[in-house]
Amino acid sequence: MTDYVTVTSDAPMGRTGAIKLHGRDAFDGMMKAGQLAAATLDMIVPHMIPGVTTAEIDRMIFDFVKANGGIPATLGYRGYTHSTCISINHVVCHGIPSDKPLRSGDIVNVDVTPILDGWHGDSSRMYLIGDVPLKAKRLVEVTYECLMLGIEQARPGNHMGDVANAIQRHAEAHRFGVVRDFCGHGLGRLFHDAPEVVHVGRPGTGPELKPGMIFTIEPMINIGRPDVKLLDDGWTAVTRDRSLSAQFEHSIGITEDGCEIFTASPGGFDKPPY
Repeated sequence: MTDYVTVTSDAPMGRTGAIKLHGRDAFDGMMKAGQLAAATLDMIVPHMIPGVTTAEIDRMIFDFVKANGGIPATLGYRGYTHSTCISINHVVCHGIPSDKPLRSGDIVNVDVTPILDGWHGDSSRMYLIGDVPLKAKRLVEVTYECLMLGIEQARPGNHMGDVANAIQRHAEAHRFGVVRDFCGHGLGRLFHDAPEVVHVGRPGTGPELKPGMIFTIEPMINIGRPDVKLLDDGWTAVTRDRSLSAQFEHSIGITEDGCEIFTASPGGFDKPPY
């Protein structure tokens, strides 16, 4: 049985396992935070080129978020020491910025979560570095399509399983693997909240979607098998078969007749090529 709770105050609430149903003020706050996340990902577009290091990108993002009144949620989160997660090629998620330069042919996910006025704007986007092989471009295209097909199912009366199934069917139709080990999540004044948003499932299963719910959808799609493993650093997740992986993420809120995307690109840079 899924529990829901209506949020009647803007005071922070801890994670209880219940799914929070937010009002208009929360949606307005999430839109501002989400647009800062999206503007941050727009800002780095001209810098995502061969030779730049992910540490340099991380510093640019820290400076941009701070200059716009926010703070990176990942900085200090469970001991993490960076403002972003930057995942290259076979890294599925939670890649750690470093002094290693990007190379032509790389595909790169940049994941940001600025906190603005107490609200978390969580989004990630893929970038193509230099001359990227066709099969890698196709993976990125299909992963973006998976995200948007999932969002199409995010409306009142549907279930999380409808979102998951739309993603799974499209990815597997292209013989790609959908990662099971990581999922989307509730969002708001907390970085991670109920519900869990899985990307594999059956229609009509899982929590019912109700107006006021706020969560991320963030499918991770592999060219090969869906299996992943965690490296010794405790953060970086990679594909077990070393195949390429891609991810896109939006933060959304369920409305009376559909959903709002909080993290759409203000510059129209929703998917590459930019």
